[in-house]
Amino acid sequence: MSHAHAQATAATTATYARTVRGRRGGPGLLLAHGGGGSVESNFGPLLDGLAARRTVVGVDYPGSGGTPRADRPLTLDELADELVAAADAEGLERFAVLGYSLGGHVAARVAARHPERVTALVLTATFARADNRLSLVTSLWSELAARGEAELLAKVLVPLALSPEALEALTPEQLAETVAATAASFPPGGGDQAALVPGADARPDLASVDVPALVIATTRDRLVPEPRQREVADSIPGARWAELPTGHLPFAESPAAWEALITGFLAEVEAGEGGVTGAGGAER
Repeated sequence: MSHAHAQATAATTATYARTVRGRRGGPGLLLAHGGGGSVESNFGPLLDGLAARRTVVGVDYPGSGGTPRADRPLTLDELADELVAAADAEGLERFAVLGYSLGGHVAARVAARHPERVTALVLTATFARADNRLSLVTSLWSELAARGEAELLAKVLVPLALSPEALEALTPEQLAETVAATAASFPPGGGDQAALVPGADARPDLASVDVPALVIATTRDRLVPEPRQREVADSIPGARWAELPTGHLPFAESPAAWEALITGFLAEVEAGEGGVTGAGGAER
C-alpha cells in the first residue's frame, strides 16, 4: 500500500519535486532518472512493483517533472545530494540506488559520496564515460533544445532511442506520431541535463563501489551501445551483468522484464545473499 504520494510532491529541499511510493519501514530504494526524463516517465511502469515491499524515493531533476528549471548549470554532485536529501526527509538511513542512463552517473556519485549508506547499485543503459560519439550527440541535443527545435531533436533521438526492430516495425504514420509525441514530451530542462554528458567520466566513482552491483545492458541500444555499457560493469569490482534485448527505452519496450531483473537482484541483496560475484567485472 502506498504511503506518501502517488504523484510527485514538492520537496522541502530546495525546489526539487519528490516521488515517494511504497511501504513505510521497507528497504529503501532511490531512483535516479535519465537526462530528459523524470521519475514518472522513466520508472512509471515499474513503480508499483518496485514499491511492493520497499520505500521508493526519487526526485525530478531541474526542468523535469514538477521541478522548476535551474538558473545555473547543473552538477552531478547537486543531483546526487538532492536525491540523498529526499531519502533523509523520508527517514531512509540506508538504501539501494537504481540509476537509468545519465542517472547511472548520479547513482554512482551517491555511492561515492555516501558509501556507508548505499546497500546496492543497479545501473541500466548507463555509460562509464562519454566517448566522442555520445558527447557529440548530447551536445547537439543541448543546442537544439536551446533553440527550441523540438521536432528536429526528436528526429535525431527517436532512431537512437528505439531498438532497430522497434523502429522498423513502425508504419510511416506511426513513425510520424512517435516523432511528434517525442517532441511534445521534452521537458524544459532536458537540454540542461544533456549538457552534463559531454566529457562525463564515472569510472573513478564506479571503481570505488564496494556493494553488490548489477549492470543491466540494453543490448539493442543505439544511443549508448553495448560496449559502452560493458565498460560500466568492467569498472565496478565484481559487478553482475544482465541483458535486455531492447533499445535505450526499456520502460517502453520491455518494462516487465526490466522490473523482474531489478526486483530479483534486490530481493537477493535484501535477504543477505547478494555478495558480489563474477570475474573480470561481469557475470553473464
